[in-house]
Amino acid sequence: MPKIALPPMSLSHSPSRNLVNGLLFLAVLAPIAVLAYMLLGWSFGDALYMVVVTIFTVGYEEVRPIDTPELRAVTVALIVLGCTGVIYLTGALVQFFTLSQIQQVLGIKRMKSEIDQLQAHVIVCGFGRIGNMLTRELKAGKTRFVIIERSEPRVAEARDLGYLWVQGEATDEAVLKSAGIDRAAILATVLPDDAANVFITLSARSLNKNLRIIARGELPTTEGKLLHAGANEVVLPAHIGAERIAEMILFRNSTTLVRGSEQRKGFEQDLHGLGLELEVTAAAEGSPFVGLSIAEIERRAGGAFLIVALNRRDGSSLTRPPSDAVIGAGDGVVVIGRSGRVRALDAFAQAADLS
Repeated sequence: MPKIALPPMSLSHSPSRNLVNGLLFLAVLAPIAVLAYMLLGWSFGDALYMVVVTIFTVGYEEVRPIDTPELRAVTVALIVLGCTGVIYLTGALVQFFTLSQIQQVLGIKRMKSEIDQLQAHVIVCGFGRIGNMLTRELKAGKTRFVIIERSEPRVAEARDLGYLWVQGEATDEAVLKSAGIDRAAILATVLPDDAANVFITLSARSLNKNLRIIARGELPTTEGKLLHAGANEVVLPAHIGAERIAEMILFRNSTTLVRGSEQRKGFEQDLHGLGLELEVTAAAEGSPFVGLSIAEIERRAGGAFLIVALNRRDGSSLTRPPSDAVIGAGDGVVVIGRSGRVRALDAFAQAADLS
């Protein structure tokens, strides 16, 4: 059964604070009592022993006779305050270890009730890097959503952020139903596993024919499978294919993407969140790039990067250039690809044979 929970409830008395208060009370009481006995003529060892057996109500005999009014007063005060402190500390310990369980039970009921009341909400399958970014934007846009995630650390992160969540496998129909898929408007499956995204798409479509499904794909070949499985839209963050991703990047003129520029820094931060990076290079005289079309270069690159803009030698710029555009000597090339693979562009450009 999937786990469902709310963020921890606010309590007027924190269990941890009560525990600390109890320990502090006894930590202050014990030295004062020891000092009081020593001022009445007892040795440190006898005083400490008397304080310990009294506070913890062990019941051993007194190490010395309690035969003066002062000793009796100190002992009575120690018994009353010590027992009170121990009772308080015991209660704090019980509260500390049981309250989390109580909160979980109450949280499950509150969460189930809240999810049952959701209408036209968004279900986000996966709370990794992209899922985290997506939910942050949804929250900023005041859109109700439920996260489905199996990883305990990521679930804990979602709980700390105050998100609604269901812990379990998104491929499990019972988990999808727990997230209210029959009443949801949109499902976004953003797992890094293409097979899982296809299976989730199939399950979601069978449970809600009117659901809008947005699926993430790692490989370009997965796009057709996701669409066939029932996805309305497919996003390929690692391959960035065509105009849709170019629109997401939102730049107008490649001439502004110079190294160190503020606009480029902003683009690079956004791309890094998607596991991508941007590089600007130039096709030098004699480069294997010269004379080749963009489609041919990308084909020979094997999907390592995508050319998204050209800065012609004559000063003109092409944002989202056509695939048949030919690279000329001196042309600036803006490429985007998966992190760690764009750097291969340098070696690719210098190779004597592109094939």
